[in-house]
Amino acid sequence: MSGSVFEKIYEVVRTIPRGRVATYGMVAMLAGNPRWARVVGYALHVNPEPGIIPCHRVVNRHGRVAPGFAFGGEGVQRAMLENEGIVFGEDGCVDLKKYSIFAGNDS
Repeated sequence: MSGSVFEKIYEVVRTIPRGRVATYGMVAMLAGNPRWARVVGYALHVNPEPGIIPCHRVVNRHGRVAPGFAFGGEGVQRAMLENEGIVFGEDGCVDLKKYSIFAGNDS
């Protein structure tokens, strides 16, 4: 996969605000190809700037965090999101209707 594809992905992820999340599919769509969800995962796994590119704000389509977060191990991604005010349900998922980058834009 070319560096330019990863750069498009990183550009999108940089825009996810604190206290919000996006799914891999949302990032793929905003980066230019809705079929790139897996590519988003690959790109975030090799994130060259973990403190700058907030890959912890990307969750799966159900609102689950990665089981083995690449930058600190299991549980770190959830803790980072909770630190930003995101609340997880009893099922361990983020409420995408409340916390996604598209939440509240259905007017």
